[in-house]
Formats: sequence, structure tokens, C-alpha cells
Amino acid sequence: MNPPERFDTPRLILRKPRVDDAPAIFEAYAQDPEVTRHLTWRPHRDLQETYAIIGRIIDSWTVGETYSFAITLKHAEALVGMLAMHMEGSAIGLGYVLARTHWGNGYMTEAVRAVVDWALNQPDIFRVFATCGVENLASARVMEKAGMVREGLLRRHIVHPNVSDEPVDSFIYAIVR
Repeated sequence: MNPPERFDTPRLILRKPRVDDAPAIFEAYAQDPEVTRHLTWRPHRDLQETYAIIGRIIDSWTVGETYSFAITLKHAEALVGMLAMHMEGSAIGLGYVLARTHWGNGYMTEAVRAVVDWALNQPDIFRVFATCGVENLASARVMEKAGMVREGLLRRHIVHPNVSDEPVDSFIYAIVR
């Protein structure tokens, strides 16, 4: 798979992350316990941790494992979040995070739609999916507004370390062609 290094939407630019994004990521959301509550990683303790993660994100892109996109606002060029996609056969899985100050504006739905539209236009991709903890209703709503359908419940599916040290139940959403 060869995704574009940039997606443009009416209000957003999704682009390949750069090392110099680390301070903006740390400041905008990576250290925020409320933003990271339903994620699979704990809030970053310091900027160096964010630099290390960005290095791994860039490496994953290089080897074709996961393709992450920094989400920026067109009108302000502010980095507000990130969206990642990873291949699983003929399917693409999504994960995303958005700075709390930008919740409720439809930005993540717009970003997810752009990636879903691109993915389902690829000849070898037939499914785009994502999961969220059953308590993360905002994420579930993003997926629904992006056209994804809840397919079911994954029992004790994944650890969200900011919620529990044990796996929590997750909803699985998908859109297919």
C-alpha cells in the first residue's frame, strides 16, 4: 500500500508527521490524561518521550507497517491530533487522537472520512475498521458519522491502561465495499 503523504479536507490537512512535530504533540494532547483516557498508552511524562514516539511513528511509515498522519487546521496550521492506519490483509484499521480543545468541532469525523474514502477507492482494500472502548461514546459517534457501522462487541478486547490494567470491552465498527 502506498498512501499519499497528505490529505486535504475542507478544514484540515493530514500529513506525514515530522520530528519537529513533537513539541506541538506534547503540548496539544500527549500529556493530557483526559485525552489519553481511552487510548492504549499513558500520557507522556516529558517531551523526550514524545520525541521517541514520533521517531517510532516515522520508522513505521518507512517500513510500511503503520501510516500515521498529523492532523493540522488549515486556517491556523495548528497540530490538533493524529490518525493512524495499519494494514491487515485486505482491510485497514484506524486509530486516532484529538486535542481536547478541538473536541466537538467535527474535525476527527472529517479526517476519518478522508482516509476511509481514499482507502475504499484502493483496489485491494475492501474494509476499514476501528474499535473503541464501550465507554468511549464520543469515538463511537465519530465512526458512525464517518459512515461506519457497529458490527459488534469484542469482550475483554484491549487494555486501556488509563482505565484498567485488565482488557476492557470494545465496540468494533467497519465500513466495507
